[in-house]
Amino acid sequence: MSVLDLINEPNDIKKLSQEQMPKLAEEIRTFLVEHVAKTGGHLASNLGAVELTMALHLVLNFPEDKLIWDVGHQSYTHKILTGRKDGFDHLRQLGGMSGFPKRTESDCDCFDTGHSSTSISAGLGMARARDLKGETYSVASVIGDGAMTGGLAYEALNNAADLKTNFIIVLNYNNMSIY
Repeated sequence: MSVLDLINEPNDIKKLSQEQMPKLAEEIRTFLVEHVAKTGGHLASNLGAVELTMALHLVLNFPEDKLIWDVGHQSYTHKILTGRKDGFDHLRQLGGMSGFPKRTESDCDCFDTGHSSTSISAGLGMARARDLKGETYSVASVIGDGAMTGGLAYEALNNAADLKTNFIIVLNYNNMSIY
């Protein structure tokens, strides 16, 4: 049995040993290449975010915690780790699984997004709403260096600096931004 076969629902990654993690990353990459070759989709951005996504899934609890992807086409590993492997047979096809986070697709997708420099703003709003409601879940926003070219990202960073609460911002810097 492959390690990836042990991932069938959110938080299953937490049941794996540290020794299984490199094998899981390798199997996820193989899975992505095989499926995206058949259906089309965003390959490179997902291959580059496998370990990042695995790490976030090890520390966050889904669907309670909120993970906002700025570059929504980096979310394929997130979809796999939240029990949606079978959906990849119809990725980006009519009636199939979306190539981006989709709230109607899973409770683990808290924000519909493509690529628009909005993850920090959305996360800021979710963190503020959480605090106002007296809740305690975590909020994490992932933004790529390409999305940092949008002014909205900088405005959100300025506002987040004053928040003084549990709000995680991850910059996925891969030196691929077009300036």
